[in-house]
This record gives sequence, C-alpha cells and structure tokens, in this order.
Amino acid sequence: MAAGALGESAEAATPSPPPPGGGSNQDDYNLEATRDGQRSVPFYGQYQAGIATPPQTASTFLAFDVTAGNRGELIQLFQTLTARAAFLTAGGTPPAVPPGAPPSDDRLLGPTVLPDDLTVTVALGASLFDGRYGLGPAKPAQLETMKAFAHDNLDPAISDGDLLLQLCGSHRDTVGHAMLDILAHTAGSMRIRWRIDGFRFPPRPVGIPRDWMGFKDGITNPNTADPTDMNQQVWVQPGPPEPAWTAGGTYQVLRIIRMLLDQWNVVPVEEQERIFGRRKISGAPMYATSPDAPDTLDPIYTNDPQGLVTPLNCHIRLANPQTPQTAATSNILRRSFQYDRSPDPAGNPDMGHAFCCFQQQLSTYIAMQTRLENEMLVPYISPIGGGYFFALPGVQNPQDYYARTLLT
Repeated sequence: MAAGALGESAEAATPSPPPPGGGSNQDDYNLEATRDGQRSVPFYGQYQAGIATPPQTASTFLAFDVTAGNRGELIQLFQTLTARAAFLTAGGTPPAVPPGAPPSDDRLLGPTVLPDDLTVTVALGASLFDGRYGLGPAKPAQLETMKAFAHDNLDPAISDGDLLLQLCGSHRDTVGHAMLDILAHTAGSMRIRWRIDGFRFPPRPVGIPRDWMGFKDGITNPNTADPTDMNQQVWVQPGPPEPAWTAGGTYQVLRIIRMLLDQWNVVPVEEQERIFGRRKISGAPMYATSPDAPDTLDPIYTNDPQGLVTPLNCHIRLANPQTPQTAATSNILRRSFQYDRSPDPAGNPDMGHAFCCFQQQLSTYIAMQTRLENEMLVPYISPIGGGYFFALPGVQNPQDYYARTLLT
C-alpha cells in the first residue's frame, strides 16, 4: 500500500527571469533557459525551495547519519550546507586555485556551474533529536520514526536517517554535480545512510506524466500558488504545540514503493482502472469514458455512494473518500518521482515510485495511509523503505543558515 496515493505532484508556476532585453517571447525564453541550464530557482526566502516548486525532471534523495562531534560542529555542518546550496542553486564560476592544488570543482557542468533549476531541500529525522546535540526539547511535535504499515516490507538499509537531502534539477548531471560537491564539503560531519535516485517522465501524450504502471501520476494537490491553501495544508504555522523554530517548515514523507510489474502487467486494463479509480488512457475519473477526457477532471463520489462506478476501496477513493469524517486527513502536497534500481537476486526488476509528500501535520499522512491498508492495489506494490522527516523553514538571507533558529 503505497504512500497516500501513488504520486500526484505540484502544479504551480516556476518564477522565471524576464527575457533578455524584454523583446523575445517569454515562453521561448523559458524553454531555452531550461535547455541551457540558465534558469534558477530562488534560494533565499521564508520557505525552502523544492516543496512548492514544480517537480523537475531529475532528483536524488540522500539520507545521512550525522557524525558531527558536538553542537558547534553541527552548526558548522548546517552553515556549510547553506553555503554550498546557495552557490549551487545560483550558479557561478568556481574559485581559482594555486597551481598543483586540488581543483575547486569537478567541471562536470563545464567552466561555470549552471543553476539548471536546481533546488536543495534539507529535512531532519527524529533520530537527530536524541541526546547527542541537546535538541530533544525542540523536536517537532509530531516527528517520529516511520513504523511499518500492515503490508510494508521495510528494509532498514534504506530507511530513516538523521538528515534527508533532496536534490532536484532539470538534468541528471546537475543533480549529480550538486551531490558530489556537497559530499566533498561535508565529509567528516555526516555519512550517507542510503540514497534513491528519481526521475519524471514527459507527458504521454499530453498533460500529467505517467508512472511505471502506466497511469497518470500527479493530479490532485493543494494550489501551491495560493498562500491560503499552503498555510492551511502544508506550512507549519506559529504557535503550540509546535516549537517556535518550526514555523515555515513542513513534515516530509518519503516512501520507496516497489511496483510488482510482472504481476500488474497481466491484469486486464478494465480491472487496473477499477484498482486505481481512474481511466488509464486519459487519466480522467471513472465517470469520464472518452479517451480524450481531460486528466484535470475532479473525481465525484456523491452520486456513487455504493462504489458502482468508482470502487470504495480503489486507490484514489481511499486516499480521499470525500466524506466529512475524512476531510481533515485527505490533503497532502505530493511531489513524487519514479525510480529504477538493479534487479533483485532472483532477476526481478526493482522499479517503482519514490513517493514524496509534504503536509502541515504528519498525522494527516498517517491517517491517509492507514485507510490505504485495504486498497485493491496492495497485491501489486511493496513499500520497502523511506522515512519521516521535518523539512526546515527557509534560509531568509545571506546572514542566515539552515536550522539557525533551532540551534541558537
């Protein structure tokens, strides 16, 4: 049972620079900027980028065990992370070094570091709030270690961690370059615990991208361009029970969900649609029978109380049953990617979903996933790892750094 709906990602607009000289077409400029890697996502602000930012094509999630020796070294780690993230997301020329000295950059991106829509998002796991750094009293109110749901098969080797680093960009080399840069600058202060690389497919043929199961992935979400929606559903607000430093942050869930595609691909399409609760070709809800129906149509269950059209235990209906009792636990911001790893020892493909979501309260996700324990999709997926984390508030300005209000 996948994490609260297999994907369904953010659809907000990315801020873009104006066209040079103001004379060229904005759409053409944005496309060219993306191709050339010139476009950047602002780093400084009240909230971290990589949450409300529209999902990029490439991603890497890295979970770390923090090895800093004391609180002072922990502060230095977050200051270093901030400095590297600020540089990498803005782009620029790496500093020159004396002859014979190690290079300051691997030049993977050429003579200059291109921003390429890179975002760096930092989140903390519950284990960082143990006794090592005296952070226990400031732990986010709902942050906990992820427990297995009824049909999970969690592997400790790819679960949990003190710190989660989410790197996203328009091209794989951009994400890889950022990862190698950050690892080089933080060696000795944190150690990789596990990693999962993700990617997003182009729309086929139009609209929302599909997942490995062939269904459109990323349809229902809060409006990331609407501050009211985000303040109600995603961003932690000031005041109890949360510690003051958490305002502007959000709970992040990452679930590595293996798809059992050999079993799924022999299921008739009509049954696959009933399992998901959507049409496979169009991505539209079950009531829309035309293959050309738009994938933006909203599911409607009021005229189908017995589940004759959209089954009561299908994926999307259990994620959001549209009942008064479940209204408070049906809204999360999905920002997911696909993954493809080496086959298992028996030669079976290990392909699936790096399900990622953000929500104001972790209990919202847990309640949604609990409903999904009995969904019809259960025989075709196997959640194998991931964790719960708290994504930090944004870095406000060049004098600020990640987690400053937690650590000082």
